[in-house]
Amino acid sequence: MMSAQRQHNEAPHGAYTDLPRLLEARYLARQLDLHTRNAALALLAGQQSSSRRGRGLDFDEVRKYYPGDDVRSIDWRVTARTSDPHTKVFREERERPVLIALDQRNSLFFGSQTCFKSVYAAELAAVLAWTALEGGDRVGGLISAEHDTIELRPKASRSAVLHFLQRSLEANRQLPNRSPSTAMAMTQQLVALRRIARPGSHLILISDFADYSTDADLKHLSSLARHNRITVCFISDPLELQAPRAGVYPFTDGSSTGQLDTTSKTLSEAYELIVKQRLQTLQTDCRGLGIPVIACSTVDPIGKVLRPLFGGSR
Repeated sequence: MMSAQRQHNEAPHGAYTDLPRLLEARYLARQLDLHTRNAALALLAGQQSSSRRGRGLDFDEVRKYYPGDDVRSIDWRVTARTSDPHTKVFREERERPVLIALDQRNSLFFGSQTCFKSVYAAELAAVLAWTALEGGDRVGGLISAEHDTIELRPKASRSAVLHFLQRSLEANRQLPNRSPSTAMAMTQQLVALRRIARPGSHLILISDFADYSTDADLKHLSSLARHNRITVCFISDPLELQAPRAGVYPFTDGSSTGQLDTTSKTLSEAYELIVKQRLQTLQTDCRGLGIPVIACSTVDPIGKVLRPLFGGSR
């Protein structure tokens, strides 16, 4: 229980995570539920139903017909009105595979106070993976590292979560990777998700979205949102949102060095604007698609950022 209290009341720490911390995330997961969410956000992002199979009596929604759906559930009125086959979905018929797209590229190997963004992302993903398993969902993912992209098909087992955690840990421990990158850009990650995600999946995107582009990525995000539930977790660090006090600061990306001169007010304002505009752009695009965005700072306890959307009791 102390592990759950720590993750609820304290931010992650350090430049790297470790397996015990990813394993203890299951304690916090028992206090969360991916099948419940804040009422206001539920209205924004759509309704959620049970993950259980079987023909139930509680009507949930009408959606487009997909091959394999029970023809007895076709809604003929909606089908006639739209000239497009639609089927009724019942609460106990919905299966919700959860795919966690975890970013562990070099841009996340940064932090100024408690932990690096890469650590926060990995431990956040661990909590969500355990939460999905606790809720009876099948868990899989797409882990994007600087030199490898791992696709894990959803499975409803503890071993599937452990495999996801192990691969997340491996990607985290490889940072920073100074050799030429072969990492998937955000656009390529969204394309990969379109390929592997089944309609009706819950997709959770965890990244700093450093290379997110409305022009390149919005159409893929829109396509995914039409047939899946999506949650976006935007990771940032306080130093990105506010320039340090006036001075000259050396910095490096692992292969080259430079200097940040915050004695210039114009430069400081431009520096702060970069990440803020990135978040605003992402929020605007997601709002138009009914996708909730969880803004996470590396100084925030993970429980604190997840409870507004996924707080619930089992």
